[in-house]
Amino acid sequence: MAVPQKNRPDPDTLLARVQGEERQKSKGKLKIFLGYIAGVGKTYGMLTAAHLRKNEGIDVQIGYVETHGRAETEALLEGLPIIQRKMVTYREVTLPEMDLDAVLAIRPRLVLVDELAHTNAPGSRHPKRYQDVEEILDAGIDVYTTLNIQHLESLNDVVAQITGVTVRETIPDRVIDEATEIELVDLAPAELLQRLKEGKVYVPEMAARAVEQFFNEGNLYALRELSLRRAAERIDEQMLAYMQIRSISGPWAAGESILVCVGPGPLSERLVRTARRQADRMNARWTAIYVETPSHQRLQKESKEQVWRSLQLAERLGAKTATVFGLNVADTTIDYARKHNITKIIIGKTLRPRWQEFVFGSVVDQLIHDSGTIDVYVISSSEKVPQKPVELEPLLPATPPRGFVNSLALIIIITLIGWLVKSIISPVNLMMLYFLAVVISAYRWGIRPMIMTAVLGILAFDFAFIPPYFSFRVSDLEYLISFTGLIGIGALVSLLVARVREHAVAAQMRENETGTLYALSQDLATAVDTDSISSVVGKHINEIFRWESAFLLPDNDQLVAHFASPGFSLDADELAVATWAFRHGAIAGYDTDTLHGSRLRYIPLQTAQGVLGILGVKPVEPDGIITHEQERILTAFANQAALALERVNLSRQMEKGKADT
Repeated sequence: MAVPQKNRPDPDTLLARVQGEERQKSKGKLKIFLGYIAGVGKTYGMLTAAHLRKNEGIDVQIGYVETHGRAETEALLEGLPIIQRKMVTYREVTLPEMDLDAVLAIRPRLVLVDELAHTNAPGSRHPKRYQDVEEILDAGIDVYTTLNIQHLESLNDVVAQITGVTVRETIPDRVIDEATEIELVDLAPAELLQRLKEGKVYVPEMAARAVEQFFNEGNLYALRELSLRRAAERIDEQMLAYMQIRSISGPWAAGESILVCVGPGPLSERLVRTARRQADRMNARWTAIYVETPSHQRLQKESKEQVWRSLQLAERLGAKTATVFGLNVADTTIDYARKHNITKIIIGKTLRPRWQEFVFGSVVDQLIHDSGTIDVYVISSSEKVPQKPVELEPLLPATPPRGFVNSLALIIIITLIGWLVKSIISPVNLMMLYFLAVVISAYRWGIRPMIMTAVLGILAFDFAFIPPYFSFRVSDLEYLISFTGLIGIGALVSLLVARVREHAVAAQMRENETGTLYALSQDLATAVDTDSISSVVGKHINEIFRWESAFLLPDNDQLVAHFASPGFSLDADELAVATWAFRHGAIAGYDTDTLHGSRLRYIPLQTAQGVLGILGVKPVEPDGIITHEQERILTAFANQAALALERVNLSRQMEKGKADT
């Protein structure tokens, strides 16, 4: 007998890990020595580690190292072969750059490349040094490199706000995300300032100016915190991947992580704000989740809008948001929490009557009971839920008028059959025929025809087969149990059938959504330029939503429409909204909190290279909303289009590089 595996690895995570390892087999490994500012010892640490590798018999060579005249750093260059730099002339100035072709020709096992965010001199094969490093890695050569935290693209605005200086040389976050290893090089701000005064970082004149403009103590503390946080995030991601691959039941409370559950009720926005305050107090990452059950399709329009508003609020407040499909809210929430190493869950509790919780169950009670080591915080609503009559009909199959007629005909037929065979079949066995009629009616036509079938069956059975005959009196009270069973079984069957149909509808919607995305990906795979990509996306949006759309790409610092639905044009105001969305990398326009008076919703096409363009859609309803389901599909469309554009751009860059060489 097979033994069930409780700690079965997550197949999606395992597959992603295997695919990542397969890709890494042919590529070199990247190690980044990360610091928060110049002078903390990144290059020194990189050279020290290189000497250790050389002592192990590894072929280590220097592709590019900048010592800035520091004696202790220059001393570490001894014993490490240096690949001759390439001299590039630009505007009568000769600039030394790393000789990428020489590195690829020599093919050392490990090459040192300092200052990853450096911008290459014009005329080089790649505009940025990190692109040189990527080509070296693709050739199977390991790389050690250095990087300051302020050069990360995602932190550019934060660093500018803190220091008052806009860093021009940045690298995409994916570079540090894809690094095999990150080593944090840290130094207390007081020690760094002392090194500056002693001239160990810059020459005295430059040191004094640096302290005034950038190296003040407040900036150092802020930048140091950013580097520590980024390193901690990387470690947290590695720990989470380790747990998921080995299906380790979390949480491992190495750091706090909060999950807030939102729903269609007005309490959700209060929960989101509470979660934000808790995350700030605990210095924790937080996520807002909505569990989409099959009953989501029965929600009223206002309730669906409430869910979407709550998730939008969470995103604005800095949370990661997720919509997860599940049959049970509590089980799905706990499963998500354990997979993502959540330590605390925040959930709301409406003050329902106790009998309703007993009959229909309580998500809060189940969550608390099954949460294990995860802390659960329950936020109660200050207002009681009004006691409305329980509405069963939305849960049940639709009841066409012919269902009542068919149920009546079914009772008449069974009564005639029973009358013909009553001499050879006992009344108890005849009762089973009426049970069958109730089950058929519940399965085919719903609860109301089922109730009518049960009542008519009881009356017909009592009238024709229970003494005294041809009257509605019951001489044997045991038959009352059978009459009750008729209605109970019919109701149960009808509810179960409704639940199965509900699940089937939800599964069909998910299948349609998956098929839609698959069809789009297939068409985009054959698109070879921006015009074909934009027309493919526009065609699919029209087929699914019947909406008009526009595809805008930058051209000489202006957005130009590369595709628009027939007869559709953008005026100056709409182009201004699209330009704002492009420059800020944020969704704007229709049904958003930014420039919501626009007729279109503008979605940035975001990749690691930045915002490549804007997808604009014009919903049919002028004053309506974009539902959560529509938003999810649009976001997926935008992501697919952005990846296709990135592929085309990279292909063009490669062709241009080959032509230049």
